[in-house]
Amino acid sequence: MRKPAYDSLYNRRIKRLIDICISAVALFVLWPLYLVIAIAVVIEDGRPIFYRADRGGYKGTVYKICKFRTMVRNADKIGGGTTALHDPRITKVGNILRKTKLDEIPQIGQVFLGKMSFVGPRPELLCYVNKYEEDEKDILQVRPGITDFSSIEFINLDEIVGGDNADEMYEKYVLEKKNHLRIKYAHEVSFVTDCLILFKTLAAV
Repeated sequence: MRKPAYDSLYNRRIKRLIDICISAVALFVLWPLYLVIAIAVVIEDGRPIFYRADRGGYKGTVYKICKFRTMVRNADKIGGGTTALHDPRITKVGNILRKTKLDEIPQIGQVFLGKMSFVGPRPELLCYVNKYEEDEKDILQVRPGITDFSSIEFINLDEIVGGDNADEMYEKYVLEKKNHLRIKYAHEVSFVTDCLILFKTLAAV
């Protein structure tokens, strides 16, 4: 019987080595950009610089995702977990970071540490991960990533969920399809798949 793609040598070993090498170089090259963005965040809205929140991780572990903060402080207490269209919680610097996807680059450090991968299912809120059933559990057999099939499909997620009841719209129209795309990645993970996703992500951004 053929082993599932997520149980391949590539997913278990080779992919990790590639992640370490590329992330180490990227961190060395990008540190001045990290510094500039951090200063911009602090000047506009003070600390903290980073947004950290629990997400479902590899093999069902829980880890804290790390992004540059793009919303006002305590935004999670003001509104829901899904960002709405023209969400008033987003800062001016945050709006630029979101449009350019630069808010995601702190995750390169998490790639280096093994919490994430460059390519893999986008990490999800625990309230959704804890409800995974059947094939959805395969999503947790690959490291969560900075980009995947669903990142490309829903690159402008705020426009899809609209300005009202964003969490409800996400659950009703996005979550199931996102999970199908996450499962698709887990079942097709390979070097070729990762290269294809990275190329499509750069083109989309």
